[in-house]
Amino acid sequence: MSDDKQNSSRRRLIKSLVFVPMAAAGAGAIHGGLQTAGAAEGKPFPYTAKFFTPDEWRFVNAAVDRLIPHDEHGPGAIELGVPEFIDRHMQTPYAAGSIWYMQGPFLEAAPEFGYQGKLPLKDILRVGIKAFNKHCAANFGGKAFADLDKAQQEALLKEAEGGKLKLEDISAKIFFANLLAEVRNGYFADPIHGGNKNMGAWKMIGYPGMRADYLDWVEVRDKPYPIGPVDLQGRRG
Repeated sequence: MSDDKQNSSRRRLIKSLVFVPMAAAGAGAIHGGLQTAGAAEGKPFPYTAKFFTPDEWRFVNAAVDRLIPHDEHGPGAIELGVPEFIDRHMQTPYAAGSIWYMQGPFLEAAPEFGYQGKLPLKDILRVGIKAFNKHCAANFGGKAFADLDKAQQEALLKEAEGGKLKLEDISAKIFFANLLAEVRNGYFADPIHGGNKNMGAWKMIGYPGMRADYLDWVEVRDKPYPIGPVDLQGRRG
């Protein structure tokens, strides 16, 4: 496959972000809740979680690393600070459900009606992580998700995505969908929110960011925007 086709494939994958495990030579590992990375990935940005507990933080880092790992075509979610984005987002009124309609009745409904459960986003992730780790402990000799090898982690995430994984207290599919949405948002959001460090995701896909005028390029589909992006704080990539 040519480099152009490989880059195009990665960009299509990231844009849709239906989880497909991607091999990443020298991908970063997670040890004791701390982010470590190989030299090819660049250094992860230091951050201390304020919402997640140490065990939850280990899960978040491990799962994020599998959902968008570093590879030869672009940066991974770990090195772009996506875990930081998620931790910061969990401390917002949106994640707490303060701006959601959270009154009952809570009924099973068709997908087009959106989420109908009683848990706000921060609790979907917290309950889901606990259930995920409990499932892992019961089926992998007491190990937490972050302690499994990458192939095992990817297999479990794929099962959750397809609704085949049975968790206590929460639908694995709902948990996975919300976790994946957070990873996607953190990877592509403006760096002011904690992720997409140095506009790395925007540079990869040729997105201009907050530039005042790029109308001449709106309909261009066969080549990336030729000028570096600009973020909300006016920094240029």
